[in-house]
Amino acid sequence: MSSRRMTAIAGSLVTASFSAVMILPFTATADDQGPGSSKGGKVVDEAPAGVKLTTLLPEKISVDNSSKKTAITATVKNEGTEDSGDIRMWVVGFDGLEVTNVQGCSAIAEKDLPPGSNSGFNCAVGNLAAGKSKSYDVSATYDLSKTGKICLPVQTADGKKTFWQQGPVPFGTTNPSPNAPATPLLLGTDNQPVAPGGDELPKTGVGRDVLPLGAAGAALVAAGAAGLWWSRRLPRARQN
Repeated sequence: MSSRRMTAIAGSLVTASFSAVMILPFTATADDQGPGSSKGGKVVDEAPAGVKLTTLLPEKISVDNSSKKTAITATVKNEGTEDSGDIRMWVVGFDGLEVTNVQGCSAIAEKDLPPGSNSGFNCAVGNLAAGKSKSYDVSATYDLSKTGKICLPVQTADGKKTFWQQGPVPFGTTNPSPNAPATPLLLGTDNQPVAPGGDELPKTGVGRDVLPLGAAGAALVAAGAAGLWWSRRLPRARQN
């Protein structure tokens, strides 16, 4: 069992609980997806002196219209002058974007996912030296009839502090291509599915401004890129 602690950022609320899983870090590369971006990211808890942690997501991805599969590169970077210490990164999917695998990372049990999310993985980054970064290949599916978001919190290995959180930030398009082999999506863009009819994709998902989280009293309100905050369950130290 573990106690819950809540940290508020910009007036938004979400309750989330995670189970700590010890895994080995694994770096990976993916196809070129354009330059990385920290859009939708913010500092949560203050990092140690000389440590500056951020994450990067591709500015564009592509979804196969038949399989609904897509690939995303998630990068954690230490832009500071000192080593980060032992850290971990979560990769969490929301709404139409479901994370199916992150190489070298461990799946978060369904009961421990944050309210409103549908999938998540825990990546044990380890100690990240000053100026260094680690990238992970993320496999996902995207239901283009819905909106889709992803979130990358960076925490201490024990989960007691969250130094940085990117998202939940959307991938989407304002110009769907249901009859094309693939649909390109842009980071920071709300997905706008086409209207029903013919071979077009129906719009069945909830909008980004209405996000049911399923837990009594829990709400996650996206007020632009800044109105976000992350809560987490503080796992007791447990070494296997």
